[in-house]
Amino acid sequence: MNKNILWTALLAFLGLVVLVDPALANEPVNWEFGFQPAATSSAERIQDFHTLLMIIITGITVFVTLLLIFVVIRYNKHVNKTPSKVTHNVLLEIVWTVLPIVLLIIIAIPSFKILYKNDRIVEPEMTLKITGYQWYWGYEYPDQGGLTFDSRMVATEDLRPDQKRLLSTDNVVVLPIDTDIAILVTSNDVIHAWTIPAFGVKIDTVPGRTNETWFRIDRPGVYYGQCSELCGKDHSFMPIEVHAVTKEEFKAWTLRATEEFSANDNFPKTIKLTALQQ
Repeated sequence: MNKNILWTALLAFLGLVVLVDPALANEPVNWEFGFQPAATSSAERIQDFHTLLMIIITGITVFVTLLLIFVVIRYNKHVNKTPSKVTHNVLLEIVWTVLPIVLLIIIAIPSFKILYKNDRIVEPEMTLKITGYQWYWGYEYPDQGGLTFDSRMVATEDLRPDQKRLLSTDNVVVLPIDTDIAILVTSNDVIHAWTIPAFGVKIDTVPGRTNETWFRIDRPGVYYGQCSELCGKDHSFMPIEVHAVTKEEFKAWTLRATEEFSANDNFPKTIKLTALQQ
């Protein structure tokens, strides 16, 4: 009876591992277990590395679980009335020393590759400057004439039917696909973190310091993120909304947004994205 219970529990655990599927959207969903679909090569590398780690960890967990079950069944006091007095085994000690070293090497090689590739800033085709505030984001496009605007969360009562609660912003970030984009981040007050899971990007914005990273978006779409560093009472109300468009659409948006920005004297730090709605 006890054996059946143990095997049932083990099979249930393995079934849960197999049934964990990746998310199918670029935004958080209820009961999400996996990652959002990768939209950059950086996110793909991180997710592949996660898969490798899950395989290794699952293998270790299953092995240790089976070993414990075997020991409990085979060497309990009712079955094994005369305990073994063996204190060491050279071969076994070599195996359990060498095997962890091999596993650590298998983990370390792709880990260092990811760190190197994510840290190596390519020659960017454009730059996006990001400033964290309590509790909103400021954006600047230095290569597009210094286009600048603030981005705040849309209040629940102001949401349109096509907008998402706690995720949509009044002014979205628009970026071109198939473009090497450098991002420079800093903060005006406390530490924030600019994070978009689908891009594989999470970078701290630190007052008095500029951090840098890069990404290249592979496909058009709307991507959401959040501030991921506790920054005060409205920390949870700092969403990030990025619209990835073609290079032609980005150029058209830039021209329209710059024109509207220049004409809008009453709201100098906000740009309405009418170009995306036409």
